Amino acid sequence: MTLFERVKTPGPVGAGIMMQPMGLSVLARLGVEKLVIERGARVDRLLCENEKGLAVVDLAYHAVDESYFGVGLHRGVLFEALFHEVERSPVRLRTGVDLVRLRRAHHRRWLEDTDGALLGPFDLVVIADGARSRLRESASEAASDVTPYPWGALWYIADDPLGASSRMLHQRVRGTKHMVGLLPTGLGPGAGSTPQTSLFFSVRGSDVPSWRARGISAWRDHVVEIAPAAEGIVQRIASMEDLTYASYFDVRLSRWHGDGVVILGDAAHAMSPQLGQGCNLALYDAMVLNDALADGESLAEGLDLYTARRRQHLAFYQFATRWLTPLFQSSLEPLGWMRDLGMSFASKFSFVEREMVRSMCGTKTGLLWGSLTLPKT
Repeated sequence: MTLFERVKTPGPVGAGIMMQPMGLSVLARLGVEKLVIERGARVDRLLCENEKGLAVVDLAYHAVDESYFGVGLHRGVLFEALFHEVERSPVRLRTGVDLVRLRRAHHRRWLEDTDGALLGPFDLVVIADGARSRLRESASEAASDVTPYPWGALWYIADDPLGASSRMLHQRVRGTKHMVGLLPTGLGPGAGSTPQTSLFFSVRGSDVPSWRARGISAWRDHVVEIAPAAEGIVQRIASMEDLTYASYFDVRLSRWHGDGVVILGDAAHAMSPQLGQGCNLALYDAMVLNDALADGESLAEGLDLYTARRRQHLAFYQFATRWLTPLFQSSLEPLGWMRDLGMSFASKFSFVEREMVRSMCGTKTGLLWGSLTLPKT
């Protein structure tokens, strides 16, 4: 087995992410859950308020299961935990290999790099190179529809000793055009010992240059006006250049596998981050693929099992994310008024609240009912 990585020297980079109970269950099976929890920040609640302080969404994990919680995490911590397991495994790791195309010859699969060299042959190719995947386009079995979202987020991670004590992902919204999020992010990768908080500012991609041109003072004032709790973080940001812009894609495939090829994670089903499930779904993909290949009597049967087992779960999250995104990131301001009133009212019903929490946990498999059963850890 060979794992190819484009970066010559992989290292911990990226923004804060949320590990949900679904993703944590996969990490527990891999034996790295304890490390991730120790380096991350426990999150018991999601609170989204409008700028007037009305709770649009107020969800606590214990509404579904007393043992459930989330973990705010620097993406680099997850990288370190998983990369260490790769280094300990018999997998052959090849770094600095930039793959651009999948090729077939004599019923075998080959990978072509940017120098035109062919690597292989392989019985199975697992494509997991993200939403901007180049390999996906050469997997002819899967007709794809890849659409960039017009909205993204400016983000920053700051030392914040008090942030971890909140145990809460806190969001403040103004209509559908403005959202500020504060996520406790734990101790970060390496030997860091100071708790951090990730700040996210929702913004239309085409507006980023104008925000950068207006300067850091105008941006700070705008953020604090919406989310006063963010003041301690934004005052530490020296310039707009310290903020990184993250863009997102919507990826739809007609199918996720073909003859000796399977596509996982964002390469297969990238979506906007409204439900915070990208990393969790990718981890679950990998676990289900492993089990399906073990259960199938042949490679082809194993891949068929994989797609069958993932179809319902992924269909729900793709549908729910596409439905929710305009309510939080769009220029349709009336949707913001409807969201504030409708979601705050609906969540007062215990059934609706539980199903919303299940959606947050990553376990929902149907619009009205249906949920994955996670192993107790």
